Amino acid sequence: MKYTTLPDTDIKVSKICLGTMTFGEQNTEAEGHAQMDYAFENGVNFFDTAEMYSVPAREETYGSTEKIIGTWFKKSSKREDIVLASKIAGPNPNFNYMRDNNDFSPASIKTALDQSLQRLQTDYLDLYQLHWPERKNNCFGQRGFKIQDDSWQDNIHAVLQTLDGFVKEGKIKHIGLSNETPWGIMRFLEESKYNNLPRVKTIQNPYSLLNRLFEVGSSEICMHENVGLLAYSPMAFGVLSGKFLTGESHPKARIKLFPNYSRYNSDQCTKATLLYDEIAKENGLTLTELSLAFIEQQAFVTSTIIGATSIAQLKENIDTINVSLSDEVIAEINKVQAIIPDPAP
Repeated sequence: MKYTTLPDTDIKVSKICLGTMTFGEQNTEAEGHAQMDYAFENGVNFFDTAEMYSVPAREETYGSTEKIIGTWFKKSSKREDIVLASKIAGPNPNFNYMRDNNDFSPASIKTALDQSLQRLQTDYLDLYQLHWPERKNNCFGQRGFKIQDDSWQDNIHAVLQTLDGFVKEGKIKHIGLSNETPWGIMRFLEESKYNNLPRVKTIQNPYSLLNRLFEVGSSEICMHENVGLLAYSPMAFGVLSGKFLTGESHPKARIKLFPNYSRYNSDQCTKATLLYDEIAKENGLTLTELSLAFIEQQAFVTSTIIGATSIAQLKENIDTINVSLSDEVIAEINKVQAIIPDPAP
């Protein structure tokens, strides 16, 4: 395994992070425990979760992923060996079962954080992230900013003040963002810079061969401001494993089980995946190796969040840490990106 540190901290994290959102839906508690055992035994010391998991989010499974991680901590006594990240969900009319208000008010943050800590059977989080903004923006499916009516008023100073209180209490070590835009990242950094408030250390956004929009604006911020990307969906819901190119049905795959998750199954995604698969084969690589190695060696990426439903998938994903792509292979990847740019925004 390869390691780095969370930016501006002394916290060592593996360059591969175990994503856990399948625990409680596609994976049982026993399977989740087996994944955490395997990941830890193979050098992964960084786990990511969220209060809304498992996915797809629904009332019956709300908090199930955190509960499974919590029982693993209790059984394994490995809490101090793991860098643990979780998230508070932002506004969503479908999530009114979570608490009275799905916002980032002091009361909501306290409720969400305390409930996450209880489920996780721990008294602190190494990283606490805002899962998506309170304001309206284009989280999924749109490339550019769409002007919308929005009643949101800038409360970022107040949000950071609330989080600062929990940092001082010892419940949170560091904070991060997720599904944020360049404006949002800089707004948080500006507020912390001029008001001595906690500084954002990471940003968790989608980043894969099928979605490189992070490179437009946000990657520059990461490099100049020392914020690390935690790249999620690097395998594009399994599309970049190449398994859907074989003609097999794969009925248990996420995009088959949950067809509303259609981000990665467009014709353009298929065309791009075929071209990336050709590059992989021409260079003696699997498509998984090509896809994950590309992300893992980007300078602005702190850790790549991998998710799996089986130990075999998990092993293949973790093993890609030993793959290095040449400049020539990167050039071929960039040619495909130029022809079919970001087909899965």
